[in-house]
Amino acid sequence: MTDKYQGFVSTPIGKLLVKNLGLPNPTKLERYSAGDPLVRGTVLVGGRGRVAESLPGLLDVLGIASASQQAEGEKYKGLVFDATGLTASEQLVELQEFFTPVLRSLETCPHVVVIGTPPELVEGRERVAQRALEGFTRSLGKEIGKGGTVQLVYVAPGYEGSILSTLGFLLSPKTAYVSGQVARIGAHNEKKAVEVADWTQPLAGKVAFVTGASRGIGEQIARVLHRDGATVVGLDVPQAADELQKVMKEIDGDWLTLDITAPDAPQRIAHHLKEKHGGVDIVVHNAGVTMDKKLANQKPERFGKVLEINIEAPELITQELLSQGVINANGRIIGVSSMAGIAGNLGQTSYAASKAGVIGFVDSLAGELKDGITINAVAPGFIITQMTAAMPLASREVGQRLNTMAQGGLPVDVAEAIAWFASAGSTAVNGNVVRVCGQMMLGA
Repeated sequence: MTDKYQGFVSTPIGKLLVKNLGLPNPTKLERYSAGDPLVRGTVLVGGRGRVAESLPGLLDVLGIASASQQAEGEKYKGLVFDATGLTASEQLVELQEFFTPVLRSLETCPHVVVIGTPPELVEGRERVAQRALEGFTRSLGKEIGKGGTVQLVYVAPGYEGSILSTLGFLLSPKTAYVSGQVARIGAHNEKKAVEVADWTQPLAGKVAFVTGASRGIGEQIARVLHRDGATVVGLDVPQAADELQKVMKEIDGDWLTLDITAPDAPQRIAHHLKEKHGGVDIVVHNAGVTMDKKLANQKPERFGKVLEINIEAPELITQELLSQGVINANGRIIGVSSMAGIAGNLGQTSYAASKAGVIGFVDSLAGELKDGITINAVAPGFIITQMTAAMPLASREVGQRLNTMAQGGLPVDVAEAIAWFASAGSTAVNGNVVRVCGQMMLGA
């Protein structure tokens, strides 16, 4: 599926109309391919605080070139500012002093990261200053243009060395469609990040279980996790068996066909993962359905079915895997929520309830999991798939343009965020819900 409007505005007549009518002019986003460096260019670092001195060394581990002083005429692919040293609101001007001189020196599709301290861990004026960072980064995300992204990472004291996987994700093209987001490191997990031997294969030796893996977002999740070194076990309904097997054979994976709402599904999944793979390291609850109707016209069985597939089944499967000890130490549980679960959507009361439930699922387990197991979720916005391609033209175009990027995302964008959560280096990333929505104008 392609964005025909984006193709049109790159033509001579399209460029003319954009200039004269003020139409959206989306930048072609850069995305990561296997074998690429994480950053093609230099990252400028600045600020003062707990992370500032170690930033160049951390970036060097990831193979990212950095500079600590802006050089005249130099172009930058990324910016990192340590704001953990800001302890009063009047010090927030340091953000302007760092960013304003360099913003016009950014290359196309730059990536910006601000690092702060979780406001709930500090008090008084420092808490005020740290909370202010959210407004700054979200606004800068809507200003930066050129296909750029801006994120805020709150790092708890003592977890400064656990940010490698997050820096690698947020500064790279893997975060092409993620902007204006807040990630927390060290908020719910006492275990620090596990050292990753090879950052090009952070999932080497891991077993990943992905539901709804035969096509669309689920297929891309399976392919990206395989790219990063995981052995993938894909699941889908029996009707999708041929598609599922085709995908799994292409990535040397395993497969399981069943209805996740069947009464014995959690036990069958647990048995398969334990007997064939000795357990599982990554569980991705991707399977989901929509049965859209305004609530006044909704039938109980359809409303209930959406809840059953989208949230009840993930809860029961996770409970079974945990109770049987099938999820290995330092394991990952990852849910797929939706912007509908955050902002709501016309005719999607059942779907939005189920996807908000996924966020509640993350909240309920994040502080309870042991042995370095984490739970996080992604919340996709408008992602271009076969389903969205079937939408009426006007609805589809509006849905794609109402974000900072002025375009829809791709299934791989969701998969990349999931791969970040899945990384062995993301042990301290727990209890997060990150929106893959191009920073939607509403609800983001």
